[in-house]
This record gives sequence, C-alpha cells and structure tokens, in this order.
Amino acid sequence: MYRVASIGGDGIGPEILVEGRKVLDAAGERFGFDIQWDEYELGAERYLADGTLLTEDDLKDIGTHKAIYFGSIGDPRVQPGVLEKGILLALRFYFDQYVNLRPIKLLPGVSTPLAGKGPEDIDFVVVRENTEDFYVGLGGRVKGPGVSRQELVLARELYNVKFGLDIESDADEIAYQVGVVSTQGSRRVISYAFDMAERRNKKLASVDKANVLSDVYGLWREVFTSVGADHPSVATEFMFVDAVTMWFVKNPEWFDVVVTPNMFGDIITDLGAMIQGGLGLAPGGNINPAGTSMFEPIHGSAPKYKGQNRANPIATIWAGSLLLDHLGEQEAAAAVVSAIATSITDGVVTKDMGGSTGTSGVGDHIAALVRDGGL
Repeated sequence: MYRVASIGGDGIGPEILVEGRKVLDAAGERFGFDIQWDEYELGAERYLADGTLLTEDDLKDIGTHKAIYFGSIGDPRVQPGVLEKGILLALRFYFDQYVNLRPIKLLPGVSTPLAGKGPEDIDFVVVRENTEDFYVGLGGRVKGPGVSRQELVLARELYNVKFGLDIESDADEIAYQVGVVSTQGSRRVISYAFDMAERRNKKLASVDKANVLSDVYGLWREVFTSVGADHPSVATEFMFVDAVTMWFVKNPEWFDVVVTPNMFGDIITDLGAMIQGGLGLAPGGNINPAGTSMFEPIHGSAPKYKGQNRANPIATIWAGSLLLDHLGEQEAAAAVVSAIATSITDGVVTKDMGGSTGTSGVGDHIAALVRDGGL
C-alpha cells in the first residue's frame, strides 16, 4: 500500500488527475499494489475564499507521503504568480525537491517538428537542478531618492556601474537578480544525473554558460568534473546552453542524459517538450530521493477548457509513470508508458493530437491497456 497526496489544483487539473489516478490504480491491479489517494484542496477556490495558499499544517501532513500527484495551478481570477509561487514553488522548496526530471521521448505515431527524425532519434532525459541558480529569490530594484547607501553600492557593484549614471534621480532605476550555485547543491543533482547515465547509455552532457557567467557556472563545472572522477564509465562533455538549443534541434540523437542548472533547464526542457510532440505529452518530476517528491504535467491549467472533457491527460498519465518508478514499481511504470504509446497508435487521443476522444475516454482506454497487458 502506497499513500500518495493528490492535488488537483485549478482549471483542467482535477479532471486530468482523475484520469491519471485511474491508470495508476489499473497498474496496481495488474502488478499487485494499492494506492491510497489522500486529497488536498489547494488552489484558487480556497485562496479566493479565505486567502489561504499553503499552511504549515498542510505541509506537515503532505510530508507524511512519499509522493505528490499534482494536476495544474493557475486561475485568471488570481494575479499571475500568486498561486504558482505560493503553492507549486512552495512545495518544491519546502520538500527540497532538488531534481527536476524531464524525459524527452518521441513515441511512435507522434509527429515531431524535426524533419527526418523519429522515435529512435529522440529519447533522452534532462536533469534540471531545481532549488538554486537565479530562482532563489535574491534581488531587488533600486530607484530614486531615499535609496540606502548599501543598496546603491550593491547595485553599482553588481552591474559595475561607475560612470555616467545618477541612480539617485527619479529617472533612473536598476534591477538586479543574484544567481546562487553551491557546491552541495550542484554535487547532489550532478551525482543523480551520473547515476542515471550509468543505468542508461553512459553518456552525460553538462549544460552551462561558463564562458560568460564564469563564477557561478565555473563552480558548476568544477563540481561536475569532481563527481565525474567517480564515474569513469560515463562519457562526458560540457556544452554551452546556446549550442544545446541548436543541437537539440539538429541532432537530438546525440543526447542521453543532460544535466543543467535551474534557469537553463527551465528553457531547454520546453524546447524538449516540443521536440517530443508538444506540451500535452510532457511529464515532469520534482524529486527528493530521500523525501517527498512531486509529479505533474508541465503544461498549465488551461481554464478555458475546464469541465469540457477535451483536455489531453497523457502528460499527467506519463507523470504518473514517473511516480510509479519513484515508488520502486519500475515494471508498472514501463507498462504505463507502453500503454500510452499503444493508445496513440490506436488513434485514441484528444483533438489536439488529431483524434476525437474525450479526456475520460483516453484515460479509460489507457487504463484498460495497462490492466489487460496491452491486449
């Protein structure tokens, strides 16, 4: 018996999560395990009712679970960023989910915008650091009269502004954001990526921009080299992020496992999602190997499609496969991905993939494939 926290969230989130749970329950029937779904009503409705995002009691209770299955977050009635930062990012940081895992895999029957490429060419994983870099929230804006001397000096130092700018006037403003990369934070996610590469095809590419941002990403490279010494069987290379965006498009078959700091990972994983057929197929995992991890589709809440039975649940179902793998149910996890692929070749997909099946119909079909072994 596994206890999993279930958070539907906003928009299409609750309905696509229902389909994901349906498939995972079917996997349990076939492979001999049960999942107890503990539901948490977090999102716009609660926030609009009483201003609550996440409480300490919420976090402590969710923390008794090894995994969180998450739908989506965001509502047009709430200012952008409030729910995303106050719930989704808060969960990631509170549970120290330092690995963001994004499989980039083209399934048979899915079209890719890359001419001449097929499933045999697009099958790699991006391991993104998930708690550091420019996402730690250190920054500010300096403008006009009343600015403290400390702020003024910091702003000038960060931007190396020495001549020709009167920061104290109303007309001038400086914004700054501080990127933080630590030895500990880099080592743990890079070690995770090396371990994954050893289980796959023993190739690992590290992505950074050390030629310009030499302090933060210079440290990243040093840690990568140090960890790599303990994994001599893995072939490694350093790549700049601008070059990676080119090679993802031209030669995706070069890649097996890619590890990257937070900001660059945020960018290149969306490119990866389009390579594999679009956001409707892109799952994500926010992982703390020793704690509570969270699994979700990477697309948004699509509120205009809420309740219309037309949302594509495949990314959520695929995220459920990552959840099963995290729980140690690798055979069940593989069966879910196989069933997703079969449903696509069967033509049982939603309108955005060229079909006509509703959200629940896709979930029913994939669940039946998983339960019956694809027969």
